[in-house]
Amino acid sequence: MSPLLKFKTPPAEFNQHQLFATNVFDLLPVDHDCFVYEQIFKGIDTSSLESKYHHLGQHAYHPRLIVSILIYAYSHGVFSSREIERHCHQDLAFMYISQWNCPNFRVLGDFRKNNIQFFHDCFKQSVKMAIELKMASLGHISLDGSKFKANSSKHKAMSYGRLKTKENKLTKEIEELIRKANQCDTDEDDAYQEQNGYSIPEDIEFKQKQLEKVSAAKRALEKREEEENPGLAIDNKKQISFTDYDARIMKTKGAYEYSYNPQISVDKDKQIIIGQHVSQSPNDQQEVKPALIAIAGTNQSWVTI
Repeated sequence: MSPLLKFKTPPAEFNQHQLFATNVFDLLPVDHDCFVYEQIFKGIDTSSLESKYHHLGQHAYHPRLIVSILIYAYSHGVFSSREIERHCHQDLAFMYISQWNCPNFRVLGDFRKNNIQFFHDCFKQSVKMAIELKMASLGHISLDGSKFKANSSKHKAMSYGRLKTKENKLTKEIEELIRKANQCDTDEDDAYQEQNGYSIPEDIEFKQKQLEKVSAAKRALEKREEEENPGLAIDNKKQISFTDYDARIMKTKGAYEYSYNPQISVDKDKQIIIGQHVSQSPNDQQEVKPALIAIAGTNQSWVTI
């Protein structure tokens, strides 16, 4: 018999019913992480979110439920709201966390966007829990960063020198196109005696959009350099991405890409992450103070910066 046909018919007990009802979540291993997450989520204070809801109107999902679903999904590498909803209907662990009551993907996405700061507060609450449970002592802390590529291409960027040159060139091209358009309208008016008014040709409109894009990037670079190096002249080699003004050129795996440099601080006792921040610096030399500030934000009594 072919191996493909061997399991065509399911065993007889597959379609049989049990005499006594059982809890489907008993199928999960007793040490499954969803049970640990549930205990952690019970300790999260969501009162600041609950105050946003009104007793009138349609009943809403409890904010703790949505927070639990999102944090559990993100910690397991599921970031798409549609994928999270799908997991809540197909994955037993997600069903347990969502209590078989998963919101629509739009509800999940809107909740995250509208309450992004609360997720930072949740991280702080989790660190405080770890300290209370003696899982972190803040005695010996390790700090390290990793480069993450930004959603931007180095080919969609321009140096400050080129931005100035391009801006001047586009300005002159637009002035010349407008002059030609005016001359063309004048010649046609003389020839046909038609007064149809003046409209900007498509090529002028295209050039103007390019100029707006270049000028916006130039202003963003000037603002950035003024904040980082106040009073100093801007080096013409300084670059900025058209798609992500905040990203910086960094060396990653032998190549230079627009990236970020997220930092995490880890407690030695149980390898608990107790602090995190995102840096725009290509190295970790100046990240100790921001790390201490981030840790102080999770435990105000620990240190004063």
